[in-house]
Amino acid sequence: MDMSDGMTINHCAPALACFVSLAAVVPIVLSGRRPNLREGWTFLAGGLKLAIIAWMLPMLIEGKVIEYTLIEILPGVPIKFRVDGLGMLFAIVATILWPATSLYSIGYMRALNEHAQTRFFAYFAVALSATIGVAFSANLVTLYLFYEILSLSTYPLVTHHQDRNARTGGRTYLTYLLGTSVGFALPAMIYAYYKAGGVVDFSTGGFLAGKIDGTETLILLPMLIFGFSKAGLMPFHSWLPGAMVAPTPVSALLHAVAVVKVGVFCVLRVFTGVFGIDFLATMPGDEIILWVAAFTLLTASLIAMSQDNLKRRLAFSTISQLAYIVVGAALLTPRGLTGSMIHIGMHAFGKITLFFCAGAIFVASGRKLVSEMGGIGKQMPITMTAFFFGALSTIGLPPFGGAWSKWFLILGALDAGQILLVVILMLSSLLNIAYLLPVVVKAFFSPAAADRHSGGIREAPLACLVPLCLTALGALILFFCPGLFIDLAILMGGST
Repeated sequence: MDMSDGMTINHCAPALACFVSLAAVVPIVLSGRRPNLREGWTFLAGGLKLAIIAWMLPMLIEGKVIEYTLIEILPGVPIKFRVDGLGMLFAIVATILWPATSLYSIGYMRALNEHAQTRFFAYFAVALSATIGVAFSANLVTLYLFYEILSLSTYPLVTHHQDRNARTGGRTYLTYLLGTSVGFALPAMIYAYYKAGGVVDFSTGGFLAGKIDGTETLILLPMLIFGFSKAGLMPFHSWLPGAMVAPTPVSALLHAVAVVKVGVFCVLRVFTGVFGIDFLATMPGDEIILWVAAFTLLTASLIAMSQDNLKRRLAFSTISQLAYIVVGAALLTPRGLTGSMIHIGMHAFGKITLFFCAGAIFVASGRKLVSEMGGIGKQMPITMTAFFFGALSTIGLPPFGGAWSKWFLILGALDAGQILLVVILMLSSLLNIAYLLPVVVKAFFSPAAADRHSGGIREAPLACLVPLCLTALGALILFFCPGLFIDLAILMGGST
């Protein structure tokens, strides 16, 4: 370990946290005929990744920054890792939820006798490696590299069923994600590299601050925000509901752990590390992204209300919830930034619970539509209680973690003098109630729908049931113990 200065530590731990899941791919593939051993490698890699992150956390809390340069690909542009508050928050969420998703995947894939399970778990591991690579990226080039690796590694997961719908959804997925990143983000990065004099390292004040004018900001900011279209902002959002052709564990990965969170994480990096909050506040047109996100937030909620397919309803809910994170960053206030950052974690636990429950319902009953959920709460009480918990957290009601992030977002809007936005945030929460709670009401209080299962409907296998109970419990615990997430947000310039 090299102590570069009193606050910066040069250590390979961030790289190890990134690549440990990638290293698991080979033994996962070689153990394809022994499923228990294959999944054992997944859990071993998850445990090692969590241990590495836990080792770095105390140093970060003490105010230290951990850096590691892998290789320099251009003068002044290395593939470099750096651990700060925002990256650590995201990494903690992804690393905790990966083993939960893996356990759930075992129950789901084996119960449905899915094909190509070895390929599934191998690409899952690659995707988590790319996710941590994004979380710990020290500069824009490193972030972009892992962003693209994530797009390519999740494509086989989206198209897992290999039927016509899967191929169509996969084409939409790659067209949107690669088209926007290559068409918008890449040219913006090249121009930013030129204007910054060959510097692309993220900095507290933004490496472009003071080096570009208002017109350049007005062009570059939307190009980078829309270029990272995993954030799901309209009009570059259609890939997300289209990806619902994937198995439910993949949907949970896309919507809670990895893909969409990488998108909004990149947006936060653009605001905080590329331009800088203070610099953007002085530029004309700084509210454009704010109101695009506000429009997305409301419109996606309205569309969600009309969806009978439960996974599509949750997909549009995700688009809306991602917009909350963009709104918080675009407010350019410390408390808005805090709300934005902690919503990454709060939404992850609530939404992954909802997707886990949707998959458990399908495994146990074959039902996908909200209109078919009548009485299923009496047949699957544990699953539907967990769904209720996840719904309350997503809505933002106490005593669940989502209440804290939405509270900070409202405070941030008040700090910015955006009264209309406060109204929009409150209205959106009402819409959340309108499309989530009817699922619970129908499940517990409507007559049972016709049962096509001769043996009756029972709870899903234990490997499905345990993860959804744990994530639902996590959403509850985060209300009473939000301190770690808030502390990490404050390290990045947030405020209580």
